[in-house]
Amino acid sequence: MLMVNYISPSRVRSIHNYFWPSTSPLMPVPLMYDVGEHFVAMWREVLSHWLQFNGFSSLCDNRSIILASHQCIIFKAGSISSVVIYNKLREESQQHSELMVDSSFHGYLDHLFVNLTAVCDELPHQDMDEHYKIKIPDGPSAGSLSSGSIWGILRGLETFSQLLVPVGHSFTIKTLQILDFPRFSYRGIMLDTARHYLPVSKIKEQLDIMAINKFNVLHWHMVDDQSFPYQSKAFPNLSKEGSWTSNQIFTAEDIADIVEYARLRGIRVIPEFDTPGHTQSWLGQPGLLTKCYLNTGAPNGFGPIDPTNPSNYEFLEKLFAEITGVFPEHFVHLGGDEVDTKCWQSNQKISAFMRAHGITGHYDKLTEIYILTLQSIVRNLTSQNGYIVWQEVFDAGVNIPKDTVVHFWKNYHDLGQRIGIATKAGHRVIVSAPWYLNYIKYGVDWHKYYEFEPTNFYGNSYQKSLIIGGEACMWGEYVDATNLTPRLWPRAALVSNK
Repeated sequence: MLMVNYISPSRVRSIHNYFWPSTSPLMPVPLMYDVGEHFVAMWREVLSHWLQFNGFSSLCDNRSIILASHQCIIFKAGSISSVVIYNKLREESQQHSELMVDSSFHGYLDHLFVNLTAVCDELPHQDMDEHYKIKIPDGPSAGSLSSGSIWGILRGLETFSQLLVPVGHSFTIKTLQILDFPRFSYRGIMLDTARHYLPVSKIKEQLDIMAINKFNVLHWHMVDDQSFPYQSKAFPNLSKEGSWTSNQIFTAEDIADIVEYARLRGIRVIPEFDTPGHTQSWLGQPGLLTKCYLNTGAPNGFGPIDPTNPSNYEFLEKLFAEITGVFPEHFVHLGGDEVDTKCWQSNQKISAFMRAHGITGHYDKLTEIYILTLQSIVRNLTSQNGYIVWQEVFDAGVNIPKDTVVHFWKNYHDLGQRIGIATKAGHRVIVSAPWYLNYIKYGVDWHKYYEFEPTNFYGNSYQKSLIIGGEACMWGEYVDATNLTPRLWPRAALVSNK
């Protein structure tokens, strides 16, 4: 008799007696699963050639993907069981005898048939299909994993690897059926490499953990006031003058390495180049930043990008053309948050521009001119990219195109109302407000990350369908390579379980 379980869309968990140990070993927990009372066993010695792939044509660039997934299963399972696997106190024959007398033992599994039922995509994308089905057993001495996409195959292989329980020289797994697909198409982690530089190896480490938890977006906040580590071929002075050191940069080769590493794990990499504010490190481009002045007229440093200088838009067009050539992802995060207008107010040239355009004193309109021009630049690039902006752009009343994705990060008491207004205007929404994991406090804080419900706002079903997902953010003011992983994990895993 199978125990039938359904996990509601809210993913509220109340699970007992699931496999063994007594709680679910899966993160995130599958949407639907049936668990039997029996188990099957697999010998570790044959696991390395145990997977059988069907439906993978030569037209699909998937060999490296499958290899990476295959190794993920073998080595991950091996790592958690190495003490047991190589414990020679129990001989194989003895273990076989013990299994045979167990009334729950249902035999051995010789193969897992991995069935891809459609042509796979080359790159992960916003609308990629990640559903999969697992059936153990599915025919004599075999199980099956099926999906209509390579990304679903990856998620299913990850689930399967988490189901393996090491017992002596073998692995055991409950007889079961799983049907799983994500509730949200956007499940992100944001890393900040501007406040503190993060080496490529540390970013890859996060991608590995993200894959385990089925995150599918790395939002890479690459540059900010503090540093400009992106090495532009068109504008090399940006990193030359803006990076922490000449060694703490990301070359085009570094980025390609990270993007490919993420692709093999079904993870998109969305770059963020936040403007017009947060640009103090962009001094390598002459004339880009606004000159600030004291009341006496004396110079007082630099502020946001000068939105009144036509040559600045020519620069931005060349820079974003290069960025979108390095990052194959459709979306670019354009930022737009925390623009300090005091410098604009102090600049007589900008005041004259505003008078000429009839917007004197309305600095939100000056911001609108900049944002809309930048969006037009990005939209009309050869790659025709989409764009994401932080919520201040929408909150300020900027008349952004409906295809703009609005990213909510401010945890206002009326967050739900603000999201409702954005979705009523037809914008897709990403939510990060409750998941700023760089904030820590004494004691337990994980429950608040788990309890937040992104669709808990007043709106119709269409509005709620515009919530494409959420993102856990790890800002880098007090985080570097030494403490990134323990600060981010396992707390971020709660976000993937929504």
